Amino acid sequence: MLVALGRRVLGLLPLAVLAALVTGCQTVQTTQGGVVGVEREQRMMVSANEMVSASAQSYQKILQEARQKNALNRDPAQVERVRNVARRLIPATGAFRPDAPAWKWEVNVLSSNELNAWCMAGGKIAFYTGIIDRLQLTDDEIAAIMGHEIAHALREHARERASQTMMTNIGVSVLGAVLGAGQMGTDLIGTVAKVSFQLPNSREHETEADRMGVELAARGGYDPRPAISLWQKMAKASNGGPPQWLSTHPSNETRQGDLAQYASRVMPLYEQATQRPRAVK
Repeated sequence: MLVALGRRVLGLLPLAVLAALVTGCQTVQTTQGGVVGVEREQRMMVSANEMVSASAQSYQKILQEARQKNALNRDPAQVERVRNVARRLIPATGAFRPDAPAWKWEVNVLSSNELNAWCMAGGKIAFYTGIIDRLQLTDDEIAAIMGHEIAHALREHARERASQTMMTNIGVSVLGAVLGAGQMGTDLIGTVAKVSFQLPNSREHETEADRMGVELAARGGYDPRPAISLWQKMAKASNGGPPQWLSTHPSNETRQGDLAQYASRVMPLYEQATQRPRAVK
């Protein structure tokens, strides 16, 4: 009904407004290619600032709800372990985006049995205790998962998906233009969680995140090769199939072959990183 209404409104809009809607969609290059060479251009309708703002508000709401349930950062040692991995990966994001190391990064651990982890736009990271404990993750495996999720944020996949939704459901876009930016902002906050971590990403997005993720891990001084066996653990813990949040990921065989190829490509970065003296904490 909403799409039909949007089409009726579309027919009544002047050409100037229609042109504005079309030009509102921009082709952008969100990241540099890095060693793994992820260089696909993306079409965006939602602005980066809108996405970052909506993500920050959604993230704080999630933390507040977790705090009320006593499910936020309950194990200080575990939280410090996850944050320590983040401290090494965040500087490495500059290889893909010079602005990213200066983002307002946040890293928290939520008590939940789910096999889940995610990173919202602007660097808002969450790890669930279930994925750490049930898979008995090593630090290298935590880095593989975190690198993958950070890559989604660097590539602005959530923003791209929100833009695709707006372009597909033209009625929503047109009505938003008629209603004004305020209503559009409210709608964006309401949908940011879905496009950030509730709904599975496309296979294209997942492949990009896999490749960039092993490079981030390697640059941070973590062995990128455990990313290959990590997905075997995932499948085993999910009764032979991927968890729901990974349901559109590439097949295990395809993923493992791709990860093996790109982990090998970034091994020189890992070797360089592990040869450098580390700063005293």
